Amino acid sequence: MKYLSFLILSTLIISCQSDTPNNNDNQINQPSYELGVVGGFSELIAAGVKQLGLSAPMSPKEMDAFIIDAEKVAAKHGVSVFRESDLLITNLFPADVAKEKEVLLLYTGNTKDAYLQLKADKAKFEKAAAYDTKASMDISRRFGRLLSYSPKKINQLLAQNTDFRTMADFGIKATNLFLYYKDLEAAGDFYVSTLGMELVADYGMALLLRMTSDSYLILVDATKGMHTAEEPKTVALALLTEQLKEWYDYLKSKEVSIKYTYKEGAAHDGFVAIDPEGYLLEFERFNQHPENEKFIPILNNNKIKTIPSNPKSTKPAGLTIHSTITWLYNKEVLAMQNYYQDVLGLELVADQGWTKIYQAATTGFLAIVDERRGMHNFTEKKAVNVGFIIEELSPWFDYVKANNILELRDTTLNIGPETRYKSFVGYGPETYYWEFDAFFPHGDNTLLLQYLDDE
Repeated sequence: MKYLSFLILSTLIISCQSDTPNNNDNQINQPSYELGVVGGFSELIAAGVKQLGLSAPMSPKEMDAFIIDAEKVAAKHGVSVFRESDLLITNLFPADVAKEKEVLLLYTGNTKDAYLQLKADKAKFEKAAAYDTKASMDISRRFGRLLSYSPKKINQLLAQNTDFRTMADFGIKATNLFLYYKDLEAAGDFYVSTLGMELVADYGMALLLRMTSDSYLILVDATKGMHTAEEPKTVALALLTEQLKEWYDYLKSKEVSIKYTYKEGAAHDGFVAIDPEGYLLEFERFNQHPENEKFIPILNNNKIKTIPSNPKSTKPAGLTIHSTITWLYNKEVLAMQNYYQDVLGLELVADQGWTKIYQAATTGFLAIVDERRGMHNFTEKKAVNVGFIIEELSPWFDYVKANNILELRDTTLNIGPETRYKSFVGYGPETYYWEFDAFFPHGDNTLLLQYLDDE
C-alpha cells in the first residue's frame, strides 16, 4: 500500500508501541504507526504550529477500523477529525495519491471550512473552463499554505510534479550588485583602498570586487552602462561586521561622509556612510532578538567564512565584513514577497515587519524595504542592477523566456566583449533591473573563477 509519507514532517520523530511479529525489527504495526502520526500532527495543530494535517490514505474498510481510535487520539489534543473521501487534487502531489482511498483531515476552528472553500473554488474554475496553469498553481499554493508548508517546501513539491522551477533550481553561485559611477577610478580606489575589498577582475569599463565569500560588487562606468549616474540611487548596501565601532572610527578618520551616526539598538546596531558618489553603505550588526532568531545562526556561521582583506588597503588589520544585504525599496511589500519566494525561490530569514530579508547566497542577502519607512522612497528609475551569478544560466534564460517570468531586455543571451561572460537582464517588479550572469574562462576572469569554483 502507498502511504502519503511525504506529508509527514521530516523532522517529526514518532515513537509508538508496536507488535512485531516473528521478532523482525524491520516490521512495524502499521495502524499503531499511523495513530502515532495522527497524535503527532494533532499536537502540532493544537500548538498552532500546523493548521491542517492529513492522515495516510486508506481504503474505506481500513478507515472504518482506523477512525475510531484516531478520533480518540485527536480528541486528547482538542483536535477535530473529518473523514474525506474525495481529497482535493492539486499540483502538490501525484493525482492518484488518494485514488479510491479516504483521508482524515485533522484541524481546529474553521480550517475545515477553508479547505472546503478551496475545493469549491477549484470546482468553479473547472466549471468555467478556467482552470489553467495560473489557477492550478494558485490553488496548489493555497493548499500548501493550509497545510502550513513553507514557500520553499511548496516550490519543491511543485517542481516534483510539474515543470515549475524557480531561479534557485538553476543554481545561485553568488550575488552580484551593479552600481554606476561618473568617476570609476575614484570609486574603485574607495572600495579597494579604503574598504579593503579585493579587485578580482578589471574589464576597463567595470571593476569586479569580492566583498565576501560569495557576494560581489561591480562598479560600472556610467557612460557605458545601462544606467546614468544622475538616476536615483535607490538602493543601500549593508556590510555586516562585528567591528562596528572600529569601522566607524576608521571611516571618520578617512573623512568618509556619515549620513547616520553610530547607534546601538535592540535588534541591530549600526551606522550609515556615503560612498564617493552618494550610494548608502550601512555598516550593521544583528543582535539576538525575536525577529533575528532564524538569522543569527546563519550569520554566526558566516563569521567563520570571513575572507582576508586586500593587503593594499589602508584600513587597520582586523576590520572585516562577513555578509552583505542589498536593501531594495518597494511600494507593494506583499507582492514583492511572493516574487522573491515564488519566482526567485529565496528563503525568508528575518522579518522586521517593514523589511523582509531573504538569503540568496551563503553570505549574500536581499531585502525588501517598505519605502514609506526606509532610507529611500520608491523611484521609477534607479542606478542599480540587482545581480546573480547563475550556474545553469542558459536553461534559466530559456525557462524565463518560455514562461514569461520577466520582461526581457533582449530576446537572446548577451555574450560580453572578448567572450568574458554571458548574461541577460529582465525588468523586475517595481522597475528594478535584474541581471543574471555566468563567466567564461578568460585571462581577466582567472581569479574570479577560482573563487566561484571554491564555493
